[in-house]
Amino acid sequence: MKATLVIMAAGMGSRYGGEKQTDGIGPNGEAIMEYSVYDAVQAGFHRIVFIIKPGMEPTLRTLCGDRVQTMTTPQGEPVEVAYAVQDFSSVPRFYQVPDERKKPFGTVHAALCAREAVTEPFAIINADDYYGAAAFGTILKRLMQLPQQGKGAMVGYRLKNTVSDNGTVSRGVCETEGESLRNVTETLKIKKYPDGRITDVADESREVELNPESLVSMNFWGFTPWIFEEMEAYFTDFLKNLKEGELKAECLLPVLVDKLIHAGTLDVAVLDTDAVWFGVTYQEDRPIVAGALQKLHDSGAYPKSLKA
Repeated sequence: MKATLVIMAAGMGSRYGGEKQTDGIGPNGEAIMEYSVYDAVQAGFHRIVFIIKPGMEPTLRTLCGDRVQTMTTPQGEPVEVAYAVQDFSSVPRFYQVPDERKKPFGTVHAALCAREAVTEPFAIINADDYYGAAAFGTILKRLMQLPQQGKGAMVGYRLKNTVSDNGTVSRGVCETEGESLRNVTETLKIKKYPDGRITDVADESREVELNPESLVSMNFWGFTPWIFEEMEAYFTDFLKNLKEGELKAECLLPVLVDKLIHAGTLDVAVLDTDAVWFGVTYQEDRPIVAGALQKLHDSGAYPKSLKA
């Protein structure tokens, strides 16, 4: 059995102030997603699907897509590459997208845009997050064990390791029971204080203290193609219930997963990994991430350049 890695690279990067998906943060101009591709291929993923914005394909091909097609897995299999465009043309016809809306409809919609390119068990990740090499091997092993439907997997990370010193972040805060995920609360405004305290500040009238050791979702999920049926139904309901004037509302994977868990439709295994996460939300995060990537190259975790 084979597996696909889906990379969501169509975000707008509004808080970053630019195209963070393709920003060359590595020591040789590598974008963060290039590390994910490298780690995934080394783990044994044989197919990469990039979800992109309209007009982005030439840039991504030049950045890494054409080079990825020359790579092989450790088993000697050639790596396949596909591109899926996230735009409003894929929105169901019953819904009229407001002219004022510029923002994509979120990660569920992004995943649905890749549906035709995914025919086997798959992992799906953000383009602008570094997940660590070990995480890809861990989730690939679980993907090979998943039945055709009703099961999934998630790589979890500690909240304290995923917040920014430079502003608020959004995270899916998780509750687990044994290995199983029991609840995901999409928390949209998490703030870290200099003393290490972490709170949810979405409600301006009161802050909610969060446990720094809590597991959070960083959108590193593993599913079989069965999940697309659930995504489609959920996205349809999302649009039907969208109020007039809501121009930035998003249909999010962690919220869908939480709904399916509580409905008894999906069981998600939370996978342990020693992998370290880091990513960029704000421009101020960039030098920290650049330094971390340089250290990984210097330690031999990666070759001198991923561009070779």
